[in-house]
Amino acid sequence: MTKARRSRRGMAESGSQFRPKDARIEPVMKAAEDSGLLKGKTGRISGRVSPRLVRQAKRNTGISSDSELIAFALASLAIEDRFLETFDAVRAKVDPDLKLGF
Repeated sequence: MTKARRSRRGMAESGSQFRPKDARIEPVMKAAEDSGLLKGKTGRISGRVSPRLVRQAKRNTGISSDSELIAFALASLAIEDRFLETFDAVRAKVDPDLKLGF
């Protein structure tokens, strides 16, 4: 797909990268790229999903390309940080030997 076509399809051009209108997408895709998860786009995926689900996801993110939407969705899952699970596991306990600076 050409840069011009992507721009017309709802992506904003910034340098050599295209960025969706939704600011939460950039950090996810950057982390996926930094982790090497976006290299070698040779895989193919297909499946049946509700058209309403796809339309709403595109509306919520500003992504208009199916491929870009799938990449964002998969990257979101692949780089999930598990903060909540870790926080719950320690139950807000702090090591008594930890120097907190006060």
